[in-house]
Amino acid sequence: MTMQRVRIHFTKGEELRFTGHLDLHKIWERTFRRARLPLAYSQGFHPQPKIQLACALPLGFTSTSEWMDAWLDSDLAADEIGQILSKTLQPGLNLISIEPVPLQATPLQNRVASAIYRLTFTPDVSFDSLEQKKDSMLSKTVLLRERRGKAYDLRPLIERADLKEEPGGLVLLLQLSAL
Repeated sequence: MTMQRVRIHFTKGEELRFTGHLDLHKIWERTFRRARLPLAYSQGFHPQPKIQLACALPLGFTSTSEWMDAWLDSDLAADEIGQILSKTLQPGLNLISIEPVPLQATPLQNRVASAIYRLTFTPDVSFDSLEQKKDSMLSKTVLLRERRGKAYDLRPLIERADLKEEPGGLVLLLQLSAL
């Protein structure tokens, strides 16, 4: 048997909305264990499964595009791994794709350049007032926020903001830098 690395593209649904990043890591570890797929482990006094999630999703958020790398002590094909995992996934996780990745490929965290957040507003929010606030935000060169006594400029993190009307209400799509 040889070690392999697979990249898993998945969704995190409503059922896992209030599941934190570390708990999601444990869920995936248990999913592999239930599927009897042999995860590779780190070396040392406290071995950890070799699982790498691309980004920590904020608590309370769902996602239609999450990424994870897993190292396995197996030589199964990616589609076979996907079929086995699909049978043991807990509600709220859905596989989109699985593909093999070279063992020494760049870590996922270093590959994510930005993320798109979808904000849905209640029906009582008017398009014009939200459009005005969005335009005001984008026109500023500096957006200061203070956290723990230190000031941060959030404006360079906002790459794009698009407002649109949908049947369920107003939706603001924010593309934010992850760098």
